[in-house]
Amino acid sequence: MATGDTEREAHVSEDHGGTAAPRTLAEALRARGDEGLAALLRARPDLLAPVPGDLTQLATRAGTRASVVRALERLDRFTLQTAEALAVAPDPVPYPVLRALMAGEGGDPPVEAALPGAVAVLREQALVWGGDDRLRLVRTARELLAPSPQHPSPTGLGPTVAEATAGMSPGRLQEILRTVDLPSTHDPVSAVAALTALFTDRARMDALLDQAPADALGVLDRLVWGPPYGEVTANPTPPVRWLRDRGLLLPATARTVALPREVALHLRGGRAHRTPEPVPPPVAPAREYRPQVVDSTAAGQAYTALATAEELLKKWGEGGPSVLRAGGLSVRDLKRAAVLLDVAEPVAAFWLELLYAAGLLASDGQADERYAPTPAYDEWLELPAARRWARLAATWLTATRTPGLVGGQDAKGRTLSVLGPDLDRGAAPEVRRRVLELLAALPPGAAPEPEAVLARLRWERPLRGAGEVGAELRARLAGWALDEAERLGVTGRGALSAHGRALLGAAPEHGGTGVGAGTAEAPGKPGAPAPAAAGTPGAPATPGAPPTPSTPGIPSTVTTPTAPTAPETPPADAPEPPRTPDTHPHAPHALPTPQALPTPHALPTPHALTAPQVQPPAPPTGPRPDPEEAAVALLAPLLPEPVDHVLLQADLTAVAPGPLRRPLADALAVLADVESKGGATVYRFTPGSVRRALDAGQSAADLHAFLAAHSRTPVPQPLSYLVDDVARRHGHLRVGAASSYVRCDDDTVLGEILADKRSASLRLRRLAPTVLAAQADPTALLAGLRSMGFAPAAEGDEGDVLITRAPARRTPPRTPPAPVPEGPPLPDTTLLGAAVRAIRAGDLAATVTRREPAEPAEPAAARQGPGRAGLPRTSAAETLATVQAAALTNSAVWIGYVNADGAASQRVIAPVRVEGGFVTAYDHTADEVRTYALHRITGVAELADE
Repeated sequence: MATGDTEREAHVSEDHGGTAAPRTLAEALRARGDEGLAALLRARPDLLAPVPGDLTQLATRAGTRASVVRALERLDRFTLQTAEALAVAPDPVPYPVLRALMAGEGGDPPVEAALPGAVAVLREQALVWGGDDRLRLVRTARELLAPSPQHPSPTGLGPTVAEATAGMSPGRLQEILRTVDLPSTHDPVSAVAALTALFTDRARMDALLDQAPADALGVLDRLVWGPPYGEVTANPTPPVRWLRDRGLLLPATARTVALPREVALHLRGGRAHRTPEPVPPPVAPAREYRPQVVDSTAAGQAYTALATAEELLKKWGEGGPSVLRAGGLSVRDLKRAAVLLDVAEPVAAFWLELLYAAGLLASDGQADERYAPTPAYDEWLELPAARRWARLAATWLTATRTPGLVGGQDAKGRTLSVLGPDLDRGAAPEVRRRVLELLAALPPGAAPEPEAVLARLRWERPLRGAGEVGAELRARLAGWALDEAERLGVTGRGALSAHGRALLGAAPEHGGTGVGAGTAEAPGKPGAPAPAAAGTPGAPATPGAPPTPSTPGIPSTVTTPTAPTAPETPPADAPEPPRTPDTHPHAPHALPTPQALPTPHALPTPHALTAPQVQPPAPPTGPRPDPEEAAVALLAPLLPEPVDHVLLQADLTAVAPGPLRRPLADALAVLADVESKGGATVYRFTPGSVRRALDAGQSAADLHAFLAAHSRTPVPQPLSYLVDDVARRHGHLRVGAASSYVRCDDDTVLGEILADKRSASLRLRRLAPTVLAAQADPTALLAGLRSMGFAPAAEGDEGDVLITRAPARRTPPRTPPAPVPEGPPLPDTTLLGAAVRAIRAGDLAATVTRREPAEPAEPAAARQGPGRAGLPRTSAAETLATVQAAALTNSAVWIGYVNADGAASQRVIAPVRVEGGFVTAYDHTADEVRTYALHRITGVAELADE
């Protein structure tokens, strides 16, 4: 490949169409093609809220502090280092100077190979503009990244000679010049220039430093890589005095000296950073397993996850805990949930938050507010097991609620409770997806070290999480994501499972938002540059694949070669996002008009008022499978099939050899108690559990038939005796409401109860030989008699037995909590195309040359009115005549318009029809056909011919 071709592939072009170099960011954006503007809006979606009216508004918004801070936070480490080097360089800076700051005077091939891609990302995101001979960092970014005493730069550089000597007296400057054997000057400006020239001349600086004492060089060594400030006393030591006399240390305050930036760069060999990081840290396999082992392990975890969710929701369906006044679950109730699930409290918090985010758990909204399953839980239970898991996993992947924060404190020092407020973190979904993408880039069955994943994420987002108390939020989220993925069954033994890969999907629907050059990322990852074909402007080069060394120029295309650190390469079957060809910003196209209206002709001016359209993306070659459906198809064969039988044993236990079918599981949960879980669940039959089934309306014959129908082994004799014995005594006593009463056909049983001292609290008295009255309520009377060893049954007003099994408790219909995104949503291709067309049309309308109307006799202030300066003003008759003439000649005019809300605006329209007090016209500003009321048009002006 020729040198020029290599350089053209390494940069995003700043094509100015043969005109002069842009003087402002707006002019640089105006020179971009539609694909370049779409790439900017995709990388910085906050610029679309709302859609800018023209390119000047877009440039202004792109330079605001909030937008620039957001863009800088999404840069990878090397791209951020490039921006920091631009911030300490003169403005503007030629590309060779920037390359020397990054690679040093001796050169660094990996840095030189990655630098064009980093510059391309900065250009794409409108943080840098201008040609290679005049690279300019936007002013807000320079203010944020430039070093200062209050905000030191990561480069460790201090102020320039000009900045450090700003308050120095002219006499002191002349003394420094004489000390370093420079001729005196007539003014401070030339003195500073002479001193700067000395410090940037390598030969003269080497000669000056050769004269320095060894201790003085030691002082410079301590300051050279930062921080560049040091404290001195009123009587400094000889080495410091020697350096200060020669301007190698300049005063910053009365007790502080600073190492000038030019001196530091000389001592560093021209490097702005001590350790440039052009290549991302590799995420290599640390352990390898057979993919089948990983998939089966993950499937086992998925089955456990479903069982855990069902157990918790079933228990809370009988009566959940109360909601705190401030929202959330109390610490005591969280501990109870952890005991119920036999897990640690942080794990219980994870399951609760996941079920809440999935819409399966919510508060009931009653006066005594409690948590309970939602009606969606019943629908979820009817789904196949694999589909139930896919719903939970997809919810986890996109949820912003972060259970790892439970137990911490918010900004006001209040403890964060599970299911409570302030647990949303917008970065959580992005971090989870990125962690899984890094795992997906490894071969199947390969598991990396967690620290390698964290190091990679720190490289990709070095500024993220800096304000979080304790540690970087992004690193904590990544650690939690690894643990939660294993717990949920997305990964197995630290490696991504096959159904986890399917759930992740080959690529998101949206494009990337500007991870700098060098992130060997899955295409379409949030924060990754959108892939582009050769010849497409706007795609950064990937570091680690050094091109042929060459001199910088103004290139036209960019390629994305494969980095050597190939473990992070996405799967080969990952579909590419659609590619759109670039379109010249002034390419004409047909005006979109309704079929019933004639299309206006081209205007007789050299300015094309038609807005170029963004070409729609090519449709995919085939239907893209739904990630959840693909995950379900892969997981379903790995999950155990539900069984319809148990194995009854002589020790009053039953063993379920697998997951039971839903009706059998529900019936057995009433008849027996779970004793142990695992690969086979063990149930134990007790008198209390059998009585519970009888209370639910079953008879002894029903229980015998049930056991015989669902047991692969004969029903043991002890179990049959247990059922018959409990059934014989069940309902022998009847409890009703007098306040309450007890009746029994056997008066000797009632006499036994009265004689028992444990019945004293019930305050019983005999009303008849077979009836006892009590002052306790029926519920307390039932509990008291059962504690004494009896098996009473409750009866209704007509004497029939009441079924005491409580109905399942459900909340009213609830919608799952909506994720709280960190910023505006990423725009899709349709929105990007519409936004680019609107911005381009508005810019063309705003920059078109207009013919000034003749000045009326009245003063301008009276003519325009308050708040409407700049709008054309004509009489109603002149407005009607001009619009009708424009409709006849198919020409465009410039109008001022005031809408129903009183907001004034300027528009360029091509009238098509004028009737009934309205004008129907093609609005070039809005790029669509609209109808305007004539009485709301303030005036009309013709467009200039030139």
